[in-house]
Amino acid sequence: MLFIFDMGGVVTNTFKMDSIYNKLNLSKTDFFDICKLNNHNIEHELNIGNISSAEFWKEFNNRITTLKTQDKFLQVPEVTTDLFRLFFHPSKNLQTIELVQALKKKHRVVCGTNTIQSHWENHMERGDYSFFNQTYASNKIGCAKPDPHFFELILEAEETDPQNAFFTDDKLENVQAAASLGIHAELFTDAKELTEKWKLYC
Repeated sequence: MLFIFDMGGVVTNTFKMDSIYNKLNLSKTDFFDICKLNNHNIEHELNIGNISSAEFWKEFNNRITTLKTQDKFLQVPEVTTDLFRLFFHPSKNLQTIELVQALKKKHRVVCGTNTIQSHWENHMERGDYSFFNQTYASNKIGCAKPDPHFFELILEAEETDPQNAFFTDDKLENVQAAASLGIHAELFTDAKELTEKWKLYC
């Protein structure tokens, strides 16, 4: 059996963007509206590795400049450092890590994660991907969840049929995308509950 784990929200805690919104004096909605301006979603481009973090913030600054004719954008400061890296301080879910290590004794266990350059580098420095036999990251494979092709790429690389794979993620849309291909997929809540679900496959 091939086991595929998400990273944020499963193996580590989920990155919360509130610090970035507060730094920029923006609401969450306004931040992502800026990312999607002119039907060119730079947040998605960053997720699939088409642009670097530096390129993201350069374009973000350019967009803010054009929007400063609107009062609500007047207080947005110029971004001069990578805020995605500055505020990224994940902690490990030790119970999940113990389960991954136990599974690896008999199975192939990989990480399938949506991430960006800044977070990839941080996880590499911390050794978070070392718990897995292999890591498939959106910024490296050019495709992000919940696109079903994300899972197709992993299955192809691992030479595994969907019915012989198990996936867990803390986001329902990603679980549903995996399940649509015939992968055994379960929503992650905590390590104890996941252990019970594993008993169906191990």
